[in-house]
Amino acid sequence: MKKKILVTGGNGRFAKILKENNNKLNLFFATKKECNILDIRSIQRICKKIKPNIILHCAGLSRPMQIHEKNISKSINLNIIGTANITKVCEKNNIKLVYFSTGYVYEGTKGNYSEKDPVRPFNNYGLSKLGGECAVSMYKNSLILRITMTEKPFLHKKAYSNLKTNFMFQEDLVKILPKLISQRGVINVGGRSQSVYSFARFQDKNIKKIRVNKNNLMPLNQTMNLYKLKKILKNSK
Repeated sequence: MKKKILVTGGNGRFAKILKENNNKLNLFFATKKECNILDIRSIQRICKKIKPNIILHCAGLSRPMQIHEKNISKSINLNIIGTANITKVCEKNNIKLVYFSTGYVYEGTKGNYSEKDPVRPFNNYGLSKLGGECAVSMYKNSLILRITMTEKPFLHKKAYSNLKTNFMFQEDLVKILPKLISQRGVINVGGRSQSVYSFARFQDKNIKKIRVNKNNLMPLNQTMNLYKLKKILKNSK
Protein backbone atom coordinates (compact mmCIF):
# COMPACT_ATOMS: atom_id res chain seq x y z
CA MET A 1 0.00 0.00 0.00
CA LYS A 2 1.28 3.47 -0.93
CA LYS A 3 2.07 5.76 1.96
CA LYS A 4 -0.50 8.48 2.60
CA ILE A 5 0.92 11.95 1.99
CA LEU A 6 -0.88 15.04 3.29
CA VAL A 7 -0.08 18.18 1.28
CA THR A 8 -0.47 21.51 3.07
CA GLY A 9 -1.24 24.55 0.96
CA GLY A 10 -3.59 22.44 -1.13
CA ASN A 11 -4.84 25.42 -3.14
CA GLY A 12 -1.38 26.83 -3.79
CA ARG A 13 0.48 27.22 -7.10
CA PHE A 14 2.65 24.13 -6.70
CA ALA A 15 -0.19 22.01 -5.32
CA LYS A 16 -2.18 22.73 -8.49
CA ILE A 17 0.69 21.45 -10.66
CA LEU A 18 1.13 18.45 -8.36
CA LYS A 19 -2.56 17.54 -8.71
CA GLU A 20 -2.41 17.77 -12.49
CA ASN A 21 0.82 15.84 -13.02
CA ASN A 22 1.12 13.31 -10.19
CA ASN A 23 0.50 9.64 -10.90
CA LYS A 24 2.85 7.97 -8.44
CA LEU A 25 2.11 9.37 -4.99
CA ASN A 26 -0.92 8.82 -2.74
CA LEU A 27 -1.72 12.47 -2.05
CA PHE A 28 -4.35 14.23 0.06
CA PHE A 29 -4.54 17.98 -0.48
CA ALA A 30 -5.54 20.15 2.49
CA THR A 31 -6.81 23.68 1.97
CA LYS A 32 -6.20 26.48 4.46
CA LYS A 33 -9.70 25.92 5.85
CA GLU A 34 -9.00 22.22 6.35
CA CYS A 35 -5.50 22.74 7.74
CA ASN A 36 -4.76 26.12 9.25
CA ILE A 37 -1.03 25.96 10.01
CA LEU A 38 -1.39 28.70 12.63
CA ASP A 39 -3.79 26.53 14.62
CA ILE A 40 -2.26 23.33 16.01
CA ARG A 41 -5.72 21.91 16.70
CA SER A 42 -6.59 22.31 13.02
CA ILE A 43 -3.42 20.43 12.02
CA GLN A 44 -4.18 17.70 14.54
CA ARG A 45 -7.75 17.29 13.24
CA ILE A 46 -6.70 16.79 9.63
CA CYS A 47 -3.98 14.35 10.71
CA LYS A 48 -6.50 12.38 12.76
CA LYS A 49 -8.84 12.27 9.75
CA ILE A 50 -6.28 11.39 7.04
CA LYS A 51 -3.74 9.51 9.19
CA PRO A 52 -0.83 10.45 6.90
CA ASN A 53 2.54 8.75 6.93
CA ILE A 54 4.13 11.88 5.46
CA ILE A 55 3.31 15.59 5.46
CA LEU A 56 4.50 17.51 2.41
CA HIS A 57 4.61 21.03 3.80
CA CYS A 58 4.08 23.44 0.91
CA ALA A 59 1.93 26.03 2.70
CA GLY A 60 3.55 29.38 3.39
CA LEU A 61 4.17 32.86 2.02
CA SER A 62 6.35 33.49 -1.01
CA ARG A 63 5.41 36.15 -3.55
CA PRO A 64 5.37 39.05 -3.85
CA MET A 65 8.85 39.23 -2.33
CA GLN A 66 8.19 42.73 -1.02
CA ILE A 67 5.56 41.38 1.37
CA HIS A 68 8.32 39.92 3.54
CA GLU A 69 9.83 43.39 3.95
CA LYS A 70 6.55 45.27 4.36
CA ASN A 71 4.69 42.81 6.59
CA ILE A 72 7.21 40.85 8.63
CA SER A 73 4.49 39.63 11.03
CA LYS A 74 2.73 37.80 8.21
CA SER A 75 6.04 36.38 6.98
CA ILE A 76 7.00 35.20 10.48
CA ASN A 77 3.56 33.70 11.13
CA LEU A 78 3.23 31.71 7.90
CA ASN A 79 6.81 30.66 7.27
CA ILE A 80 8.24 30.29 10.77
CA ILE A 81 5.45 29.79 13.32
CA GLY A 82 3.28 27.78 10.92
CA THR A 83 6.17 25.49 10.06
CA ALA A 84 7.03 25.07 13.73
CA ASN A 85 3.41 24.04 14.39
CA ILE A 86 3.54 21.45 11.60
CA THR A 87 6.80 20.12 13.04
CA LYS A 88 5.30 19.78 16.53
CA VAL A 89 2.37 17.75 15.23
CA CYS A 90 4.64 15.55 13.11
CA GLU A 91 6.88 14.86 16.09
CA LYS A 92 3.92 14.05 18.33
CA ASN A 93 2.43 11.61 15.80
CA ASN A 94 5.67 10.24 14.31
CA ILE A 95 4.84 11.57 10.83
CA LYS A 96 7.62 12.06 8.30
CA LEU A 97 7.95 15.77 7.41
CA VAL A 98 9.08 17.04 4.01
CA TYR A 99 9.58 20.81 4.05
CA PHE A 100 9.72 23.00 0.95
CA SER A 101 12.45 25.55 1.61
CA THR A 102 14.44 27.69 -0.84
CA GLY A 103 17.90 28.30 -2.24
CA TYR A 104 17.50 31.83 -0.91
CA VAL A 105 18.84 30.62 2.44
CA TYR A 106 22.33 30.89 0.92
CA GLU A 107 24.18 34.20 0.58
CA GLY A 108 24.05 34.08 -3.21
CA THR A 109 27.43 35.66 -3.95
CA LYS A 110 29.95 32.88 -4.69
CA GLY A 111 27.60 30.22 -6.07
CA ASN A 112 27.89 26.41 -6.08
CA TYR A 113 26.56 26.21 -2.50
CA SER A 114 26.45 22.72 -1.05
CA GLU A 115 24.11 21.55 1.68
CA LYS A 116 27.01 21.80 4.15
CA ASP A 117 27.82 25.44 3.37
CA PRO A 118 26.90 28.14 5.90
CA VAL A 119 23.52 29.76 5.35
CA ARG A 120 23.14 33.54 5.21
CA PRO A 121 19.89 34.66 3.56
CA PHE A 122 20.06 37.87 1.54
CA ASN A 123 16.44 38.92 2.07
CA ASN A 124 13.58 38.49 4.54
CA TYR A 125 11.98 35.73 2.50
CA GLY A 126 15.13 33.64 2.85
CA LEU A 127 15.27 34.45 6.56
CA SER A 128 11.66 33.36 7.05
CA LYS A 129 12.26 30.04 5.27
CA LEU A 130 15.45 29.49 7.26
CA GLY A 131 13.41 30.07 10.42
CA GLY A 132 11.16 27.25 9.29
CA GLU A 133 14.21 25.09 8.60
CA CYS A 134 15.41 25.57 12.16
CA ALA A 135 12.23 23.99 13.54
CA VAL A 136 12.21 21.16 10.99
CA SER A 137 15.90 20.38 11.60
CA MET A 138 15.17 19.68 15.26
CA TYR A 139 12.95 16.77 14.16
CA LYS A 140 15.07 13.90 12.86
CA ASN A 141 12.32 12.26 10.79
CA SER A 142 12.37 15.09 8.29
CA LEU A 143 13.61 16.22 4.89
CA ILE A 144 14.36 19.80 3.86
CA LEU A 145 14.29 20.52 0.13
CA ARG A 146 16.04 23.78 -0.79
CA ILE A 147 14.25 24.37 -4.06
CA THR A 148 14.74 26.90 -6.85
CA MET A 149 11.69 26.63 -9.08
CA THR A 150 9.24 28.77 -11.01
CA GLU A 151 6.03 28.53 -13.02
CA LYS A 152 5.83 27.43 -16.63
CA PRO A 153 5.76 29.38 -18.87
CA PHE A 154 8.22 31.90 -17.44
CA LEU A 155 6.20 34.71 -15.87
CA HIS A 156 8.13 37.73 -17.12
CA LYS A 157 8.92 39.34 -20.47
CA LYS A 158 12.44 40.22 -19.34
CA ALA A 159 15.13 38.20 -17.61
CA TYR A 160 18.51 38.91 -15.99
CA SER A 161 21.55 37.98 -18.04
CA ASN A 162 24.05 38.55 -15.22
CA LEU A 163 22.28 36.65 -12.44
CA LYS A 164 23.00 32.91 -12.25
CA THR A 165 20.70 30.46 -10.55
CA ASN A 166 19.30 26.89 -10.78
CA PHE A 167 15.74 27.52 -11.92
CA MET A 168 13.59 24.53 -12.75
CA PHE A 169 9.91 24.42 -13.62
CA GLN A 170 7.40 23.11 -11.09
CA GLU A 171 6.49 20.28 -13.46
CA ASP A 172 10.10 19.06 -13.37
CA LEU A 173 10.04 18.90 -9.58
CA VAL A 174 6.86 16.82 -9.67
CA LYS A 175 8.68 14.25 -11.84
CA ILE A 176 11.52 13.71 -9.36
CA LEU A 177 9.64 14.22 -6.08
CA PRO A 178 8.74 10.51 -5.64
CA LYS A 179 12.47 9.71 -5.68
CA LEU A 180 13.24 12.23 -2.94
CA ILE A 181 10.61 11.92 -0.22
CA SER A 182 12.17 8.84 1.38
CA GLN A 183 15.37 10.80 2.08
CA ARG A 184 16.25 12.70 5.25
CA GLY A 185 18.36 15.76 5.98
CA VAL A 186 18.82 18.54 3.42
CA ILE A 187 18.87 18.37 -0.38
CA ASN A 188 19.47 21.18 -2.87
CA VAL A 189 16.92 20.87 -5.69
CA GLY A 190 17.06 22.74 -8.97
CA GLY A 191 18.05 22.69 -12.61
CA ARG A 192 21.23 23.45 -14.52
CA SER A 193 23.33 26.41 -13.34
CA GLN A 194 22.79 29.23 -15.82
CA SER A 195 21.65 32.82 -16.11
CA VAL A 196 17.96 33.53 -15.63
CA TYR A 197 17.93 34.84 -19.22
CA SER A 198 19.34 31.57 -20.62
CA PHE A 199 16.79 29.57 -18.65
CA ALA A 200 13.86 31.72 -19.81
CA ARG A 201 14.99 32.00 -23.43
CA PHE A 202 15.05 28.23 -23.84
CA GLN A 203 11.24 28.33 -23.69
CA ASP A 204 10.62 31.80 -25.13
CA LYS A 205 12.94 33.24 -27.78
CA ASN A 206 11.28 36.65 -27.38
CA ILE A 207 12.47 37.16 -23.79
CA LYS A 208 14.32 40.45 -23.49
CA LYS A 209 17.71 40.64 -21.78
CA ILE A 210 18.20 42.94 -18.77
CA ARG A 211 20.93 43.26 -16.16
CA VAL A 212 20.90 43.55 -12.38
CA ASN A 213 22.18 46.99 -11.45
CA LYS A 214 23.99 48.12 -8.33
CA ASN A 215 20.82 49.59 -6.82
CA ASN A 216 18.97 46.27 -7.09
CA LEU A 217 21.01 44.69 -4.28
CA MET A 218 20.48 41.16 -5.60
CA PRO A 219 23.43 38.75 -5.28
CA LEU A 220 24.55 37.58 -8.71
CA ASN A 221 25.53 33.94 -8.18
CA GLN A 222 22.78 32.06 -6.39
CA THR A 223 23.69 28.66 -7.88
CA MET A 224 23.63 25.53 -5.72
CA ASN A 225 25.74 22.39 -5.89
CA LEU A 226 23.42 19.59 -7.04
CA TYR A 227 25.82 16.67 -6.59
CA LYS A 228 23.74 15.12 -3.80
CA LEU A 229 20.52 15.42 -5.81
CA LYS A 230 22.07 13.88 -8.93
CA LYS A 231 23.49 10.98 -6.93
CA ILE A 232 20.10 10.21 -5.38
CA LEU A 233 18.35 10.33 -8.76
CA LYS A 234 21.01 8.15 -10.37
CA ASN A 235 20.77 5.51 -7.64
CA SER A 236 16.96 5.44 -7.78
CA LYS A 237 16.73 4.50 -11.47
